[in-house]
Amino acid sequence: MGYLRLMPAHLPAILVALIDDYDVVVTGIARMLDPYRDRVLVAEIDTNEPLLDTVDIALYDSFAQAESDRDHVEVLLRSPHARRVVVYTWNFHPDLIASARRRGVHGYLSKTLPARQLVEALEAVHGGHMVISDPPRGPRPSLGLDWPGRHEGLTDREAEILALITQGKNNAEIAALTFLSPNTIKSYIRSLYRKIGATSRTQAVLWGMKNGFTPDHRRIEHWRGGP
Repeated sequence: MGYLRLMPAHLPAILVALIDDYDVVVTGIARMLDPYRDRVLVAEIDTNEPLLDTVDIALYDSFAQAESDRDHVEVLLRSPHARRVVVYTWNFHPDLIASARRRGVHGYLSKTLPARQLVEALEAVHGGHMVISDPPRGPRPSLGLDWPGRHEGLTDREAEILALITQGKNNAEIAALTFLSPNTIKSYIRSLYRKIGATSRTQAVLWGMKNGFTPDHRRIEHWRGGP
C-alpha cells in the first residue's frame, strides 16, 4: 500500500508521540522511525513534567493493552495535546476497526507496514486523510519492531498473551480482549510456557514480572493529566 507524499520537504517534520506501557516497544518503534527523522520526529515527553506541548500525532501501540478496552484511545482523543490519534496494531478484527472509526481515530495502521510506508501513512494522516491499513496476511514480520520476550523466542502474540497473564487476566478474559478463541489462547499458552520453561500460571507470572512484562502506565496517565 502506498501513499502520496503530502508534506513538501521544506516543512518541519511531523511530531509524533509514542504511547505504550512497555519501554521496549516504544524504543523499537523509535528506532524504526529514526532514519526518517527529516519527515517524522519522535517527541521526547518527560512523564515527570506537565504535558504542555502539542504533538501532531499520538501513535497508540496496542501491545498488551486489552485491545477491546478503548479507554486509552478515548483519553488521547480528548487530549488537547494531540492533533491526531492513530492506532498501531496487529489486530484487524472488524469490530475493533469499526469501534475505532466511531470514536474518531484518524488512522488504524498495521505493524506489518515497512518503515517507509508507516511514515507515508503518518504523513497522509497529518495531511487530513483517514488511513486504514489493509489487514495483515500470512505470517507477521517483525520489521525492526521489538517486544518483551522477543529475544527469548516469544512471538509478538505470545508476548502479548504473557503480558495479559502477568496482569492477572484469565483465559476467558484474554480471549475476549484479543478477539481470539479460547482454544487458540490455550495453544499460545502451551507454546509460551514451553519457551520460558514454565509449568504453571504462577511460574509464568513470576517469569513475566522478572522479564519486563509488568506494564508502566506513566505515559497514558500523563495524557490524563496525572503524574
